[in-house]
Amino acid sequence: MNVNPNLKGDAQLKRCAGYLRLKRIQDIVLSVLGLVLLFPAMVLIALVILIESPGESPIFVQTRVGMNGRKFKFFKFRTMHPNAEKHLQELLDKNEMNGPVFKIKDDPRITRVGRILRKTSMDELPQLWNILKGDMSLVGPRPALPREVSQYDKNAWQRLMVTPGLTCYWQIQPKRNSLSFEKWLELDLKYIEERSLLVDWKIMFGTISAVLHMEGE
Repeated sequence: MNVNPNLKGDAQLKRCAGYLRLKRIQDIVLSVLGLVLLFPAMVLIALVILIESPGESPIFVQTRVGMNGRKFKFFKFRTMHPNAEKHLQELLDKNEMNGPVFKIKDDPRITRVGRILRKTSMDELPQLWNILKGDMSLVGPRPALPREVSQYDKNAWQRLMVTPGLTCYWQIQPKRNSLSFEKWLELDLKYIEERSLLVDWKIMFGTISAVLHMEGE
């Protein structure tokens, strides 16, 4: 796939400011609503994580890369054992994804509670705070790690033209973790080219279905 000069990043969409303005209002309203309604569930999840991993923060904070390469603090519920990042090097040769992304089935670093949270996608709930802050949007390419971005070519860098999201086309694909990075990238570029409020809502409804079917890993 070649670099597509017709892809519309946020900077190029200034003439479509109405969409971006409505998208941001939508992000604020829905993230606030989600944080309020899901607060009891989030407290319960945090307590369960604390019981399984005493002394460790239930919230995992990681540096991710957002629009135009800007780094930000990314939040999610802890699903891995302490020092999981330090053990990554030992597992790199077992990577089941091509390209810069690392994913393996039955990752030994994931806790028992973490497996349930990932299966139900509830580990992503703290990202509602990222959305409220403006680091992320409800819909957009998933934010990448700096080590992944350091391996991007010009084509992959197009993912950084827009604000990253909580969910995306890749997120709602059946058996999404079996997709190649090239296919994942293709889906992200498709979103950047076609995005609209209608497309955003289509993906959000698809995400609800994926969560209910517990398709996360």
